[in-house]
Amino acid sequence: MDSLFSDSAQEARRVVAPLAARMRPRTLDEYVGQDSVIGAGTVLRAAIESDTLSSLILYGPAGTGKTSLARVIANMSASHFAEVSAVSSGVKDLRAAIEAAEDRLAMSGTRTILFIDEIHRFSKSQQDALLHAVEDRLVVLVGATTENPFFEVNAPLISRSRVVELESLSDDDVRAIVRSALADERGLAGAFVLEPQAEDHIVVTSGGDARVALTTLELAAQVLGADPSSEHIITVADVERSTLVRPLSYDKDGDVHYDVASAFIKSMRGSDPDATVYWLARMIHGGEDPKFIARRILISAAEDVGNADPNAVLVAHAAVKATEFIGLPECRINLAQAAVYMALAPKSNASYRAINEALEEVTKGPARAVPNHLRDRSYRGAKQLGRGEGYRYPHSYDGGHVDQQYLPDGLEGRCFFDPTDRGWEGRRRPWSESSDEGTE
Repeated sequence: MDSLFSDSAQEARRVVAPLAARMRPRTLDEYVGQDSVIGAGTVLRAAIESDTLSSLILYGPAGTGKTSLARVIANMSASHFAEVSAVSSGVKDLRAAIEAAEDRLAMSGTRTILFIDEIHRFSKSQQDALLHAVEDRLVVLVGATTENPFFEVNAPLISRSRVVELESLSDDDVRAIVRSALADERGLAGAFVLEPQAEDHIVVTSGGDARVALTTLELAAQVLGADPSSEHIITVADVERSTLVRPLSYDKDGDVHYDVASAFIKSMRGSDPDATVYWLARMIHGGEDPKFIARRILISAAEDVGNADPNAVLVAHAAVKATEFIGLPECRINLAQAAVYMALAPKSNASYRAINEALEEVTKGPARAVPNHLRDRSYRGAKQLGRGEGYRYPHSYDGGHVDQQYLPDGLEGRCFFDPTDRGWEGRRRPWSESSDEGTE
């Protein structure tokens, strides 16, 4: 009777489950995408098929198949499969799961695969509670996270596990999943026809997230299915009504935040204005703090444009002030203007390299005294001490320049600043060529 009631309850849950849950793959052959990780001939696939899996952490964006892969492992393994939610469970729940796994191993020799979804949400103490169990193989840990585990998961736990990164699904992968859901008995069972333009819209707006694609398909089918006069043909208009906002992955302090910001900075540095405004739009759309964006532009103005165009810093600073004074949404225009200016400006990182090399010399080189002729002689008694003697005043010479030693003893002739031949910087005459004799 327990089995009958259990089967009945499972069927009831399956009927009301969302399409994305109903279409979870049951075997590796049904699993779509991630061929480089789980495809034929890979180490992970061989471990799953031979039921010799060791602890691993699945890392990747939402909708890439982390939980689905854990379910496939559960279906294919002879081990006991236990699941703990990092959202609702604490140390007590973890210890109970580990004790049960230890008893199971001792009494029947059955291993336990412990699946922890969103493992990054566990605190340090909760993660530490797993260490001995993973190290002693009382459990085989399968953790899933959307956050970079090297930032969010304790180093000792990572060292005892294999980190597997899952990429966003390709358009072909998402298309295959959508078509399978249309035809499969667990899905829409052939009751709907999806127009090619509607399919394209679902694929493009999913952003490589299978869950988003299936949710959009399900919403469009539900609206259409409620109309008894409908022919059950899903059009692009039906899909558009079901996706009022395109879901693009973005977080303000996680991997996507840093990856998009990095792409934005590198696009400005690489002189690509189109890529620059695209990544700027991604950050604005994702709700990024505009002051963060403005700071990145100001840094780029000094680091990547430098003295090839000294006005770049002024433009960037104006964008910072406009962002503080105006705010969104209007300051997006100021940010775009400044970012495009950085992309179009001639580039020089000579000043950036110069300060880094000088700092390395200061921190690693010997302590060097200020040459006597450069010392301060403005105070009473300096002349008596001989401070500043021998200094030649540049404005007393033609061109306002005179050759004399400015670096400390031991660094004479050392070049920290190596200017480029680009922009304003490239038009400046080398200092050594402008030396003229004059009178003090």
